[in-house]
Amino acid sequence: MNEAYVEYLVGRKPNPLTKVLKVASITLAVLLCAVGFMFVNFYFLIPAVALGLVAYFLLPRLDVEFEYLYLDKEITIDKIFSKQTRKRAMVVDLNKMEFMAPLTSHEFDSYRARKVPVKDYSSKDPDAKPYGIAYHMGGNDMIVVIEPNAEMLKAIKTVFPRKLLDF
Repeated sequence: MNEAYVEYLVGRKPNPLTKVLKVASITLAVLLCAVGFMFVNFYFLIPAVALGLVAYFLLPRLDVEFEYLYLDKEITIDKIFSKQTRKRAMVVDLNKMEFMAPLTSHEFDSYRARKVPVKDYSSKDPDAKPYGIAYHMGGNDMIVVIEPNAEMLKAIKTVFPRKLLDF
């Protein structure tokens, strides 16, 4: 059996607002903690601890990378948070795929008109060329947005030559 294995990592472009949010929450937590200790008022420590917990647990989830793994007619999409924690986002069975095309293609016009849900696993970089997968999952249609490299597109084109458009 001829199996192709392609792995590709895409980092989501950081939002400038997330950097401001990180700096502001850490700075505010330190300031509240300092004020609480200076005036011996422990009511300032409660929001400081809450902001510290937010900074520790939630802010690392803002740094996201996506790993695409193509193997045996499936694309496995994993989210990697802060280069430390990995979470399985989705497994796309390409046998259930209608077609795969660049996201700007007119093939998706009927899906956009029906307001089909979109799962975006791309970097959101304006220079990138994201591809959309028209996909059926559990009786519902959806569009899965990824940014495959040329090697992954070639492997998919080998197995599904009529379903990969504009390659």
